[in-house]
Amino acid sequence: MAENEYGEIMELLESKKYSRARTEILKFNDADIAEIINEVEEEFGMEKAIVVFRMLPKDISAQVFAYLPADNQVEIINVITDQETRYIMDELGFDDMIDVLEELPANVVTRILSKVSKEERKLINSFLNYPEDSAGSLMTPEYIGLRKEMDVGDALRYIKQHGMDQETIYTCYVMDSARKLEGIISLRTLVVTDESSKISDLMHTDMIFVNVLEDREEVAKVFKKYDFLALPVVDNEGRLVGIITVDDILDVIDEENTEDFQKMAGMSPIRESYFNTGIIEHARSRTVWLLIMAISAVLTGYIINSYEDILSGVIALVQFMPMIMGTGGNSGAQASTLIIRGLAVGEIEPGDMLKVVWKEARIAVVVALVLCAFNFARIVFLESYSVDIAVTVCLTLFLVIVSAKTIGAILPICAKLIKIDPAIMANPLIASLTDAISVIIYFAIAKSVFGIA
Repeated sequence: MAENEYGEIMELLESKKYSRARTEILKFNDADIAEIINEVEEEFGMEKAIVVFRMLPKDISAQVFAYLPADNQVEIINVITDQETRYIMDELGFDDMIDVLEELPANVVTRILSKVSKEERKLINSFLNYPEDSAGSLMTPEYIGLRKEMDVGDALRYIKQHGMDQETIYTCYVMDSARKLEGIISLRTLVVTDESSKISDLMHTDMIFVNVLEDREEVAKVFKKYDFLALPVVDNEGRLVGIITVDDILDVIDEENTEDFQKMAGMSPIRESYFNTGIIEHARSRTVWLLIMAISAVLTGYIINSYEDILSGVIALVQFMPMIMGTGGNSGAQASTLIIRGLAVGEIEPGDMLKVVWKEARIAVVVALVLCAFNFARIVFLESYSVDIAVTVCLTLFLVIVSAKTIGAILPICAKLIKIDPAIMANPLIASLTDAISVIIYFAIAKSVFGIA
């Protein structure tokens, strides 16, 4: 949305010209209108935001509601009537309604469920009881289900009758009388085929589906691998219980990527947006790894103190410690980032550990040789230190880079093997390990080069 359009709407609302503001707001799509309401809430407060929401036509307000943050949804639900609430829930897609209900407080959910039919309440409760990160929590029961005994004409009439209420009609699912999934058939096939043809002769039985308890990250991988628009979800008996559509899986991919970035930066994952997360929650998410790194720094300090005799004998060695430790940490982070990404997208499997280590070791040798050549020339010719110091620094640098890249490659794969998120084995942990290793290698080589006992 252009800044001048946003400014015009804000001015109209501030001067209470609601009719004109409504006209301008309705020029935008549902997602943009939700963004306008969020901006109104930040600038004028929630009361004014609720006024804007209630200005919207009923059919638009229901769709806009799904895009609002959970806090704003709660505020609106607490203000609008039960009839308005019921209308919003009816107009939302089933999967969007489940997403909304999962974010609302229990007392609000109870109030909403009290207004729906017994059958619908039972269905909603079954979806709400699926684990948060499972396929069941993402799916919708709004799909086209056909029988293999149908002919194409019957199927098309069924789709015309029920299609408007379904999440998608482009892929139809063929089930038996016990709702066991037997095949799939596309709308394209139905449209171009003679109406007397049987569904059983046209359907594909080599289906890809997921279990209702499958982890949502694995579901995302299936979508990416096969470029699906929708994916059937079955229970342990093979009965079709719902489908997952690509729009829902895109949200999952975004959330999982955000979570991995946070873990790789040494933070506990935060699901809420930056501004909707409180100061204490932000601090809590960042403190744990900082404490761990502080402890590791203490250990590194003890190691340095144990080599005090070397430092006092060759003071110049102190100058190069930050460079060596920083290079080690960065080298390990480079390797771990690539391996974590490879594990996430399926390019690397835990069984590839030896291949990965061998490749990273060769990469490390090339990188180390370039950096050693540069630093040797810098130390001897530009900074005029002795060759002994240059040899000590460069040999240390070589071993540190090779060690760091090897560690950075191994740790994420080990994490995957023991069912831990590989993103945890990222920058903070790698940096802490390589700091200690760098110091030990540095002073061990210095003792040997300078003959210090």
